[in-house]
Amino acid sequence: MKLLPLLPPLPRLPGPGMSSALLGATALELAVLVGHLIAYPFGLTPERRPPHPRPTRPANTGAPGPDGGETAPRAATARGEAAPHAATALPLAADDAPPVILLHGFIDNRSAFVVLRRALTRHGHRHLESLNYSPLTRDIRAAAELLGRHVEEICARTGHSRVDIVGHSLGGLIARYYVQRRGGDRRVRTLVTLGTPHGGTAVAPGAGIHPIVRQMRGGSSVIEELRTPAPGCRTRFVSFWSELDQVMVPVETACVDHPDLDAVNVRVTGIGHLALPVHPTVAAAIREALDAPEAGEDAADATGSSTGATSAA
Repeated sequence: MKLLPLLPPLPRLPGPGMSSALLGATALELAVLVGHLIAYPFGLTPERRPPHPRPTRPANTGAPGPDGGETAPRAATARGEAAPHAATALPLAADDAPPVILLHGFIDNRSAFVVLRRALTRHGHRHLESLNYSPLTRDIRAAAELLGRHVEEICARTGHSRVDIVGHSLGGLIARYYVQRRGGDRRVRTLVTLGTPHGGTAVAPGAGIHPIVRQMRGGSSVIEELRTPAPGCRTRFVSFWSELDQVMVPVETACVDHPDLDAVNVRVTGIGHLALPVHPTVAAAIREALDAPEAGEDAADATGSSTGATSAA
């Protein structure tokens, strides 16, 4: 696992013990919960997406190419294949960043990312998509299939071949399943997870009546599938975990621990589960992770480190 060079550790507040830190984190969680309950109704409906204008270049009609051969639509028809649709996406600038998909957690909606979305927009991320999946979703595998269809639609609409995903809690697990078990690594460049139970969580035994909660438990069939080999996975992972996250039991379950995955685990201090998508320090670290170059030597190569761990707050 490689260490990203651009998630700098932040200074801790001097002197608080764990009990006072937990008290402060709990107070912040309650404040975030109140704010989120106010915003929740506004996130129930799907996000409106403005239509992209068609490109100025004419569509390929199958006329002979410059070398006398047939262009793609006519040649495909001759081979009995379906001809591709005319392109409708905008032409891409050379430095145009991939679209960023924001995927919420269990019994939540896109309103969880109001603060993070604003922060990313302010720093130049133009293509942001907040997706809702139904709270009645009963299976992580089915949700991953639906995510895959959304990703394909977004790529076709924007003209990008890859996307980045930021997933909170269950949203990160759905995205990881799509990447690792449904071939999504060909589409997902970077997957950022926030308080995601990569190793399964033992919290809230009574909630196990919901099948998707059972799939988030350690030892479930989904968690065991994610432990299987994933050679050649092309997606890089950045996983934020908090030592005060009381939804992740144990807290280290929010770390990506897989020998085949290019992953870095970022330890966050002083905040809990609900605050991860709204804390400004975490937002800054997410921006830097998304802006990281896809190729080139990083800090792990330079220092010989292979721990895949760093600290963000």
